Amino acid sequence: MDISSIVMPVLILGIFAWGLYKKVDILDTFCEGARDNLKTAVELLPTLTLLMLGVGMLRASGALDALTSLAAPLMQKLGFPEECLPLALLRPVSGSGALSILENVLNENGPDSFAGRVASVLMGSTETTFYTVAVYFAATRVKKSRQALPAALAGDLTAFALSALAVRLIFK
Repeated sequence: MDISSIVMPVLILGIFAWGLYKKVDILDTFCEGARDNLKTAVELLPTLTLLMLGVGMLRASGALDALTSLAAPLMQKLGFPEECLPLALLRPVSGSGALSILENVLNENGPDSFAGRVASVLMGSTETTFYTVAVYFAATRVKKSRQALPAALAGDLTAFALSALAVRLIFK
């Protein structure tokens, strides 16, 4: 038996035992937490819908392909693989869309190719910035993000710029 298969049951049993020990009404506490989280989920739904709609429109309209074609000559001069451009453009917006593009890059070029390695580094070193910021600020009801978005996008841009360089340096 693998230890990972018993971690969750032991953890849940431990929480249950602790609640009994502290004389907490476990069912009421659970229901109250579920109710609060359901309210949060309902409040986040418009934001998530907007993000998904935007990503769908970006891909379906051909705008993502147009942006990629426009930036391709410059990126080639900088040593960034053209195949990874859609990933770099979509990753800050959509994790699932970026994962789909990563899969395409890996299937077409192979995981050990330069493009496959750059895509993997890019995927691992960036975040779904707009999604994360939108969900976090919607959940906490913060109206002004101040420097959060520019700082997060600066991190994504840094990862974008250095991913090809890191792959070149590591896999000479």
